[in-house]
Amino acid sequence: MPKKQYAVIGIGRFGLSVASSLTEMGFEVLAIDTSEDRVQDAVNHVTYAVIADSTDEEAMRALGLRNFDVVVVAIGQDIQSSILTTLILKDMGVGVIIVKAQNELHGKVLSKIGADKVVYPERDMGLRVAHHLISPNILDYIEISEDYSIIEIKAPEAMIGKSLKQLDIRAKFKCNVMAIKTGSNMNIAPYADDLIRDIDILVIVGKNSDLSNLEIAYSEG
Repeated sequence: MPKKQYAVIGIGRFGLSVASSLTEMGFEVLAIDTSEDRVQDAVNHVTYAVIADSTDEEAMRALGLRNFDVVVVAIGQDIQSSILTTLILKDMGVGVIIVKAQNELHGKVLSKIGADKVVYPERDMGLRVAHHLISPNILDYIEISEDYSIIEIKAPEAMIGKSLKQLDIRAKFKCNVMAIKTGSNMNIAPYADDLIRDIDILVIVGKNSDLSNLEIAYSEG
């Protein structure tokens, strides 16, 4: 099968991170920015890097973006350019358009004009930091909808040596233990009698408010 092709528009810190990560995974990546310095910085991290104005429809068509599987719009603070670029890509018939948003209002506009997925890297990073602050055992926090999330939590001392049945997380916190990770092994169907060890990581899904209650309960001071 041919490799997927990605284009990343806006090669600031977030855009370059996405572009270089995709390249490392073996995909073909075109990086686009108006800044010559940023394009030069990206040259060694992507398949191709070009200087172009994404609000110039002719320039975008000339780059053949319609032929790319996914285009990521990672433009920084210029919300107007972000919206106009998304409109142009949609009009060109780009298959999948993923756009970075600055805030909720920006994100709503992007969704209405046809963005397939809106991401909030700054907000999401802030969420992760906040959850790490609540409990150092929280290894990751993934928002799956407005109301529900998944957390990965390193087994706190209060859980060690107890079974899932004893912990009774579903009844106490209305959250579900989806899986238990032990090193490179993933138990995706843990039994009620499975004992939690100090090397275990629990993958838990639930409503955001319920997860917060669980985190605080196991914050270990």
